[in-house]
Amino acid sequence: MNYKIALIRGDGIGPEIVHEAVGVLDKVGEKFGHTFAYVDVLLGGCATDAVGKSYPDGTAEVCKSCDAVLLGAVGGPKWGSDKPAEQRPETALLAIRKDLGLYANLRPAALRPALAEACPLKKETAEKGIDLMMVRELTGGVYFGKRDRYDTPDRGVECTDLMAYSEMEIERIGRRAFEMARLRRKKVSSVDKANVLETSRLWRSVMHRLAEEYPDVAYEDVLVDNCAMQLVRDPGQFDVVVTENMFGDILSDEASMVTGSIGMLASASLNDSSFGLYEPSHGSAPDIAGKNIANPIATILSAAMMLRYSFNLDKEAQAIENAVKQVLSEGYRTQDIMSQGMTLTSCSEMGDLLAERIR
Repeated sequence: MNYKIALIRGDGIGPEIVHEAVGVLDKVGEKFGHTFAYVDVLLGGCATDAVGKSYPDGTAEVCKSCDAVLLGAVGGPKWGSDKPAEQRPETALLAIRKDLGLYANLRPAALRPALAEACPLKKETAEKGIDLMMVRELTGGVYFGKRDRYDTPDRGVECTDLMAYSEMEIERIGRRAFEMARLRRKKVSSVDKANVLETSRLWRSVMHRLAEEYPDVAYEDVLVDNCAMQLVRDPGQFDVVVTENMFGDILSDEASMVTGSIGMLASASLNDSSFGLYEPSHGSAPDIAGKNIANPIATILSAAMMLRYSFNLDKEAQAIENAVKQVLSEGYRTQDIMSQGMTLTSCSEMGDLLAERIR
């Protein structure tokens, strides 16, 4: 089979980690008889430097002409909040998610046995196991609401950010979570702030209605502050966690760190078709860019998610995941997950090791 992939290499360590993911994908193609063609797409701070804005005209159309998108990372202090909105990489990320209809963000967080010592939690907590899926609504809520900034006569400058959700937006992400739970351990934890926020009260009512359609799936409501606490107290209790955009942004990073390193966590952003954008959960890490020390595993595992969710190539995705398990069990580590007695590898060396173990 032939597949066309849009590559957004991005900023910071983005180009390095995408390069290693492409090497692994090419090895998968060689082993399993597929051809992957790549189309480079400019987005983020590098686009601002090249054409004056972070989201160049026609970007979404190029991505739509491909079968999926693989993104490295975007952003950095060079293009910070002091810049006009059209020059900031975060503006481009929000825009492309909206334009491609990518409303469902999936972030698996699992503690790998080989990295158990990297888990910051108590040993007895880690030994219970951690294997959860964060399902985050990605195109609604306060990140996409109307913003305002104005002067007041007696309080100085005042700002507002509108947080809005519709029943349709909540239902489609909720249904995605229940369907995902049916493929896992059949439990959904819906996170909200229904004791304070009206949007959360609507969220909870829609989720309760959906729960009645999935009697085979256990369901619970969890307030967001309690969820943050439970993720460090007993993360093993969670299976599928579904929540709105901002809560999901925060909680998914917390979930990733309890597994040992955010450099290991992949993510998929999906629409209603098989199309998706795949990226590591971490940022652009400009402080280590160009040093060949970044961890490419999250990006490579994101490529595995692409094979599974967009191309329906489960066997090929499993080959990548098995290669990651093998390399870690053999004691190879990048700097961020290095521990005593292990073998330190560079970004490019880790990519080569994984490609060599594609079976």
